[in-house]
Amino acid sequence: MLRILHNASWDFLKQWKLSVITVAVFVIPAVILIPIRGFNYSIEFTGGTQMELTFREAPAIADVRAAISGAGLGDAEIFTYGAPTEIVIRAQESQQVAQLEAGAETVSQQIERTLQARFGGESFVIGRTAAVSPRVGSELRSQAVIATLIAFALTLVYLAWRFEWRFGVAAIIATLHDLAASLAFMMYMDLEISIFVVGAVLTVIGYSMNDTVVVFDRVRENLKAHRKMPLYELLNRSVNETLPRTVMTGTTTLATLLALLIFGGSVIRPFAWVLLFGILVGTFSSIYIASPLLLWIESKWPHRNEAAPQTRAAKA
Repeated sequence: MLRILHNASWDFLKQWKLSVITVAVFVIPAVILIPIRGFNYSIEFTGGTQMELTFREAPAIADVRAAISGAGLGDAEIFTYGAPTEIVIRAQESQQVAQLEAGAETVSQQIERTLQARFGGESFVIGRTAAVSPRVGSELRSQAVIATLIAFALTLVYLAWRFEWRFGVAAIIATLHDLAASLAFMMYMDLEISIFVVGAVLTVIGYSMNDTVVVFDRVRENLKAHRKMPLYELLNRSVNETLPRTVMTGTTTLATLLALLIFGGSVIRPFAWVLLFGILVGTFSSIYIASPLLLWIESKWPHRNEAAPQTRAAKA
């Protein structure tokens, strides 16, 4: 049976200062720029029109995009679904979607006229036309934030019950780091924020939490098995012992995400990018953020249980 990194004994906690500097360099500029630049939201959040069309012959997506852009509809989302002849067009135009009904009719008619002029009136059939108002988008943003906060709150309660409050606080702060880093990555990459991307962010939170819980569970086991070991050494030991599982889980997940990134198309690509980065940053935080945080919390608020003297003797 293949066993990788079975006897690893690296001093991960020694690199905590470099980790803090790396996080600061990556996240702080984004924290400053996000209120200024904002994000690139899809029509679910900004309002717009979505049309489904079926062509007699599969058109070149580049030609469809060029025609739509020439009609003054901005950078519309254009992608296939199902067969190559089935096209979805999502267009955003703030002035034309100010009123839901009028916006849907005006934008859809303009798209129809544009495509008829480019491909011919008999070249396609319009299936379904739908409109999303900015009000719905605002509600979706609020619900996305609420869903994220609920996930954090429930996880904190679970960890405080399953372990103790020190573990819960360290895990929450590490996951907040993952969320901030993911938002920074989306801004730097100028990824469009859609429902799929929100789902990817929530998945990253869950993955990061799970990875951190695996490490902390091994820490709890080692606290019982090695009562006289200083916490610094015990945390390093726990991270090294869970390293094979972390590497195997991470690499198999990354392989799947790379396939989505390469072959998934333009619609699924932002989702794959966020998950790909999230898996990497979640693994990073469970090793270099959560464990040093737990050590720091213990140094500030020592554990008073006489059965665990190693925590009082711990030092960085």
